[in-house]
Amino acid sequence: MPSFVTSPESAPHSARQDIRTIGLIGLGHCTSHFHHMLLPPLFPVFIREFGFSYTELGLLLTVFFVISGVGQALAGFVVDRHGARPVLYGAMVCYVAASLATAAAQGYGGLMLAAALAGLGNAPMHPANFTILNRRVSTPRLGHAFSTHGLSGNLGWALGPVFLIGLTTLTGSWRIAALCAALLGAGVLALMLWRRDDLDDHHARHRAQVKALAASGPSEHPLAFLKQPAVWLCFAFFLWSAAALGAIQSFASPALNQMYGLTDTTTAFVVTGYMLCGAVGMFIGGFVVNRVARLERTIAVSIGMSVIMLLLSASGQLPPWLAALSVVLAGFGTGLANPSRDMLIKRAAPPGATGRVYGTVYAGLDTGLALAAPAFGLLMDHGLPAAVFAGAAGSLALGAASATIVGQRITMRG
Repeated sequence: MPSFVTSPESAPHSARQDIRTIGLIGLGHCTSHFHHMLLPPLFPVFIREFGFSYTELGLLLTVFFVISGVGQALAGFVVDRHGARPVLYGAMVCYVAASLATAAAQGYGGLMLAAALAGLGNAPMHPANFTILNRRVSTPRLGHAFSTHGLSGNLGWALGPVFLIGLTTLTGSWRIAALCAALLGAGVLALMLWRRDDLDDHHARHRAQVKALAASGPSEHPLAFLKQPAVWLCFAFFLWSAAALGAIQSFASPALNQMYGLTDTTTAFVVTGYMLCGAVGMFIGGFVVNRVARLERTIAVSIGMSVIMLLLSASGQLPPWLAALSVVLAGFGTGLANPSRDMLIKRAAPPGATGRVYGTVYAGLDTGLALAAPAFGLLMDHGLPAAVFAGAAGSLALGAASATIVGQRITMRG
């Protein structure tokens, strides 16, 4: 049984080489999160043009998350067997196809196809991205790589609605906006093909490590890693963290409106502020992760700050502006924890199973987001807006507990 310790997969590259790899992976991750938002910003347009209900449109997101979650776990095996770079190219092709399907959609079937293609593109992104980062970026800069990866995803979420709504308004056609999204994805793919050497995860040192690992003894079954409790604890961490994120993204605005009487215009900036604070936290977390040995403690303290902020908002006793600010500041703690979270998964991954482990645990992200919408929506339907913030705080606390147990297991095995 492999021990859960860090094995140095990273090639000793120069700073310039590392920066190129980090930049390309960050750009790809930004494009991935951009396509998370390919359809939702256009929902009001689809309602006007096709007469769809919100239930029908919500089903499109369910299709996206189900395909992405199942595919993410499976994609890790493909990455470990055939390499991350070709899988990453395939993901980008799916995003371009999803944008083209959106532009050509004549009804619900066309939009369902677009959602399915976007989910298929999202499925391999995390196992492919983290495999390339772990194998190509030098260890001293790996924390910054994880930080940039998370930061770029947040920027993609922020860019998607602005890009699609802005172009729809400017051109008067949502189809043109979708075509422009396809061009954007194609441009990123072209850049990745041009700089393909910077994404090569089968470089000479890695091949030597694989050969040495094979010579050390009989190989384990490809599913052996699933027996490790640390893998499922990491999955649980992602599930609970994603549930909290889904609660804030979907229901923080109406919950603050009902509890504190804040206007829709004001509350609309709360989610944006939450994501921006998360981005700042990720940037700082990239420096913290290289200076702290017990990563689970960083995660516990960071998320603990977020839990306190959300519980304060849930109390209903704050001035309205302070309640909104508390929700915004909660994003900083969750962002600060992200680089340590990704490094913790690296330490928990058995040698040679990076793609499979990242694919499995990141499937928890899709699972949490898929479950959060109906669960927290039900709380809102029953007139319990405070439960949105209290539930998000509880979800984060459970996630922090999972990370703490993982860290303790790694320490004992190390």
